[in-house]
Amino acid sequence: MEHENKEGKHKAGNWYNKNYKLVLLPPILLLAACLIYLGFFYSQHGDFIYKDASLSGGTTITINEHLEAEVIKKIKQDVPDSYVREIKNLVTGEDIAIIIDSSAAPEEVQPKIEEIIGFKLTSDNSSIEFTGPSLSDNFYKQLIIAIIISFALMSFVIFFLFRTFIPSIAVIFAAFADIVMALAAVNIIGIKLSAAGIAAFLMLIGYSVDTDILLTTRVLKKREGSVNERIFGSFKTGIFMTSTGLLAVLPAFFIVTGLPDSFRQIFLILALGLFADIINTWLTNASIIKWYADKKGIK
Repeated sequence: MEHENKEGKHKAGNWYNKNYKLVLLPPILLLAACLIYLGFFYSQHGDFIYKDASLSGGTTITINEHLEAEVIKKIKQDVPDSYVREIKNLVTGEDIAIIIDSSAAPEEVQPKIEEIIGFKLTSDNSSIEFTGPSLSDNFYKQLIIAIIISFALMSFVIFFLFRTFIPSIAVIFAAFADIVMALAAVNIIGIKLSAAGIAAFLMLIGYSVDTDILLTTRVLKKREGSVNERIFGSFKTGIFMTSTGLLAVLPAFFIVTGLPDSFRQIFLILALGLFADIINTWLTNASIIKWYADKKGIK
């Protein structure tokens, strides 16, 4: 059995040595497709995301009552520029709350909704929030600036840590690809991001680089075993780290009921980013580091 395991690892190592450059192709094509999609999305919408009322300005009304499907459909049709989200109990399938976003002011939206649902909205059965367009736009710009600064500081730390161009760029590239892929997936799903959703991308910068740093440090700064063995050892540790993160956020998104929608956005974006990180760390970054090690004669 031990001999068969060694032979299997030897064959896998030989295949990887011959084909690691080809392994780069699928994630690169996927990233290119995501960038093309985001470019098309920007040309259509004037931004890279769908923004909810907290970022674009408008009214958010949360109704803590069960509404019939026909009523929800009528709200979507009759309330100006509305986006309706239903939060359900996954066990019973019943509505926990209905969240309605509209670019209109509360005095315009509230009477229309009350007319459709047939009862008054009070502090006991609902909550109403309004954000002015100028305030929300300024807040959105500040969040984007914070993400850019955080990414720049992360890049500086990576360059300082490794002090070599290609390994540092590989780590930064993987983090960038994680964010781009998660952003494209969020847009494809059709989610309107809140301020919490933007903050999740800020968190994703930190989540994205940990496995890349682990991989690069072990391959380039350690000398135990071959390059392939160090890559495989890093993979076993890194995939365990990523799986642990996914097991933390996915149950919170799918199972835990009654969560605010902003929390669910954070969990979803982190999950999408972690899935992207598996691709970009263990296909893209690992192949680049393997290529770099071969060029530099690192054994």
